[in-house]
Parts: sequence; structure tokens; C-alpha cells
Amino acid sequence: MVDSCTEVAGLLAAAAEKADRPAPAIAAVREVGDTDWVRQTQAQFPPTRIDERLWIVPTWHEPPDAAAINIRLDPGVAFGTGTHPTTRLCLLWLAQADLRNACVLDYGCGSGILAIAAARLGARAVVGTDIDLLALEAARANSEINHVVARYTAPQELGRGQYDVVLANILANPLLILAPALVERLAPGGCIVLSGILDRQAQQVIDAYAELQVDLSLAVWRSENGWSCVVGMRQH
Repeated sequence: MVDSCTEVAGLLAAAAEKADRPAPAIAAVREVGDTDWVRQTQAQFPPTRIDERLWIVPTWHEPPDAAAINIRLDPGVAFGTGTHPTTRLCLLWLAQADLRNACVLDYGCGSGILAIAAARLGARAVVGTDIDLLALEAARANSEINHVVARYTAPQELGRGQYDVVLANILANPLLILAPALVERLAPGGCIVLSGILDRQAQQVIDAYAELQVDLSLAVWRSENGWSCVVGMRQH
């Protein structure tokens, strides 16, 4: 142990000298046995049940329910694994919605989890958009793993068109800024699903969308662990 402490202290001192900073004190040094760090990391991401028919399952796990809709998704560079309340709330809404023949836009798609879920739950066409090019790459790869056909593109390349369902799981401030653009994408009779909103921010978001003078009735659909999902339907 003395040799280990001496070696570590020497390495820290050399690094601190190169950085022109004082060397930190060493509280203790202990040896760590051989560990399968990959397996330990994977154990932190078990399959996630969204509802009775929808699961998010990392590729290293077998689906707990083979008869369910199992979305294969690994943690990566893009947000959205199904474990955060903001994503779970959107997935729960999708699971109970009738998406047959629906065209769905996932605005701020991240990993593509909501777009993939919409496609697996019966949507006719799905488009995902994000300003992060790495997110778009991740979403395309995840869609391929799940044998899902979806188009992913940057917001400025979306083109014209409206959607039956507009999903936006971002944060409250971007949702406020994007309100006109998101509502413009929503077809008459379509539903808008907004998430990433703290409970205390929900009314502010609802009020901001009401100011657009569009026949759109928004309300908190469901809350979980301090986060709210706001949903509304455009009448005309």
C-alpha cells in the first residue's frame, strides 16, 4: 500500500506541476479488483415498462414481455431513454392515443424514442427534427434497430406541411419561444403534446399558447415527479 500511495502521489505531483497548480492531498488509496465495468454500467439500465403493452428495452436485455411492443434503445449521446418523467409522460400519452393513419412530428427528437414509439403504435408517417446533428444520427440508427421507417431532418429542412400529432419534449423556455412554429405545424383536429415542463411552469406555457389566438384548448394531461405534460387539440 505504501508503494501504491507513493506512486499515486508522484503521478499527481507531476500532473500538478505541468498544470502549474498545487498537488491535491491523497486521503486514501485502495486496490480495486478485476471488474466487468461494461456489465456494471449496463446493469444501471434495466428494461423500463411504460404501460401494459409498451416497454423500452436496452439491446443487452431480453424483453420481459415478448408479446408487448418492445422498443430497443441504448443510452447514448442523445436525450431520451424512457426513464425520465418528461419522456415517460409522452410515451404514456402515445400508448393510449389512437394513432392509426396519423402523421406525427417529433420536434426536438433527441434519440428518436417518441418517433419510434409513434411508428410502432400505428402512426402512418413519422418525422423527427432536432438542431443537434448527433441526435439526428442517433435517431436514424435507433429507428433502423427497431425496423421503423421515419424521416429525421433539421428544423429548417422540414418543408411545409401540418401533422395530426405534434410532440415537443424539450423545456419550458424553448416551448414558449417555439409556440407559433409548433402550432403552425398542427393540423385542424390534431393534438399537440408538450413536455419538459415543471409543474410550476405549466400555467405559463398554457397561457402563452392561448395568446396565439388559435382555437387550441390546452390543459395539464398528467404530472409525474414534479413534471407536467400539457396536451391540447386544435379545433380549426
